[in-house]
Amino acid sequence: MILKCLAVGNIGANCYILACPESKEGMVIDPGAEGPRILAALKELGVKATHIVLTHGHLDHVEAVEDVRKGTGAKVYIHALDAACLTDPMKNLSGLFGQPTQGQPADGLLQEGQELKVGTLTFKVLHTPGHTPGGISLSFPGGVITGDTLFYGSVGRTDFPGGSMDVLINSIKQKLMVLDPGTKVYPGHGPESTIAFEMRSNPFL
Repeated sequence: MILKCLAVGNIGANCYILACPESKEGMVIDPGAEGPRILAALKELGVKATHIVLTHGHLDHVEAVEDVRKGTGAKVYIHALDAACLTDPMKNLSGLFGQPTQGQPADGLLQEGQELKVGTLTFKVLHTPGHTPGGISLSFPGGVITGDTLFYGSVGRTDFPGGSMDVLINSIKQKLMVLDPGTKVYPGHGPESTIAFEMRSNPFL
């Protein structure tokens, strides 16, 4: 599998490009900023993006959605409970910071257990609320994209509207800590980890 991470925007949100090496069809996860840079990376990799998947709807993960959608023709997917973040600047927090960002609705709404197919690859949607009501993680053989649910040695903040630490920890324990310990964790910010390391060392768990 082709996997490339770009830290984008002022606070370095991780945007991932995952692609099938055979068909070169790919998925862009969390295009949070720097749309032209993301499009350039797709071109450099020779990848045709068919999906744009959002782990949640906060500004630093969705700001470049329209740039990438227009540049690739890819369909946009987000969990139903975060869908309004794409069209409502107050819900995606951009309105709170004086830089209102408003885009178009998603092309598809995600739900727990749903599978997304990209070329020969299959990704499974895990609903992991807590950071936001519609937060998701995306699992695939050997790895899981966790957005702002689980980080290296930490977890997502829960002080924004719709956040809940109890819900977040429950999501992590029930949906992520049950994965194979060797599973690599690809978070929404910061370095990679593994499920085994987080089980052993994460102070929040």
